[in-house]
Amino acid sequence: MSLPCIFLTVPAAPEVVAAPPDGSTANLPFPQKNAKYYKELEAAVDVVHSACRLCVQVKSSLFSTDGKVLEKIDQTPVTVADFGVQALISLELNKLFPSIPLVAEEDSAFLRSTNLVDTVLDAVTAEASSTSKPLTQDDVLEAIDRGGKDAFVFGSKPATYWVLDPIDGTRGFLKASKALYVVGLALVVEGEIVIGVMGCPNWQEDESEKSSSEIEEGREALPGSGIMMIAHKGYGTWTKRLNSKPQSSGVWTRCFVDSFDIIHKARFCIPESQTWESLPLSSTFNVTSNANDVGSSQILLLATCCGSLCKYLMVASGRASVFFLRAKEKTVIKAWDHAVGMICIHEAGGKVTDWNGIEIDLAADQTGRRIIFPSGGILVTNGNFHNQILHIISQT
Repeated sequence: MSLPCIFLTVPAAPEVVAAPPDGSTANLPFPQKNAKYYKELEAAVDVVHSACRLCVQVKSSLFSTDGKVLEKIDQTPVTVADFGVQALISLELNKLFPSIPLVAEEDSAFLRSTNLVDTVLDAVTAEASSTSKPLTQDDVLEAIDRGGKDAFVFGSKPATYWVLDPIDGTRGFLKASKALYVVGLALVVEGEIVIGVMGCPNWQEDESEKSSSEIEEGREALPGSGIMMIAHKGYGTWTKRLNSKPQSSGVWTRCFVDSFDIIHKARFCIPESQTWESLPLSSTFNVTSNANDVGSSQILLLATCCGSLCKYLMVASGRASVFFLRAKEKTVIKAWDHAVGMICIHEAGGKVTDWNGIEIDLAADQTGRRIIFPSGGILVTNGNFHNQILHIISQT
């Protein structure tokens, strides 16, 4: 069934924290003293912010300039923004943490076959931090390949590395509508996700639920509103408006999953490529898109385009209760589509497992850390009825 995009919020009393005046550019919502990966999170916030600004600039000309929209061999649309974001984040992280490898979606092979390298170079140069010499095409291409599939061989031991999805929901990025897309970056340390940052440049919020300080900050927001979500192991999940000024202090709001504890009152997200009828709960519950008329044997299904990370973002922020993904035969599930979302869900109080209730193993792909193998699929919930859904799955 085809559903309109719906965004709902649940009234709550969020924890709001003005950023501490500690001189950091990222202005995190908790003190540095005990946060082990504070500096890494600072850097991640800065580079994702710059990447989101790059996306906004490229998107602004996407529908008026020829040559900005491409297709890879597998027909997945990819843009100057995909390559530009990966190059930008790779360049910036390599300056600060040169010993930490990057696992990312793109490599430069396709880009080298086009005439768009200069366009990507211009986009990256506009957002990159100052360097002693101008960036070149080779700098950009090498930065992209630093995250490519042949860049690093990990082996079976626990590893430390960045995981990047330059644009999750590229189809949403290519739409003229307000379909969501996300820049996602996570740090894995010895096999455990310890920090995560998601930037969603076109996230829309309900102005009626904002504080006066948030409304004031909105005047400096990137076009199309937008938010940034961050998570640090043991320090929660937080969001802030995406400002046009990187060093703007802003206001961080603590995020929690919603509190629904009855399945038929929960709000579900599923991939656009899958139907409700293909999922195990369809034998017990029907679906509706009408939030005002949900029956006792129905589930409210929210339409969210287009990638997985926007659905993690919705569950972690309390806009949705469940993200349900079935692992389809011959479909490869990539680590970057889930890693940053997983820590944001965990730190917001939710739960992520495969359909057997087993936590997702990021090291299952021992060589490249690029693929995950969840049995049956992935279940993301607010935690309250996670086991109940797993029981229904096991009985279907």
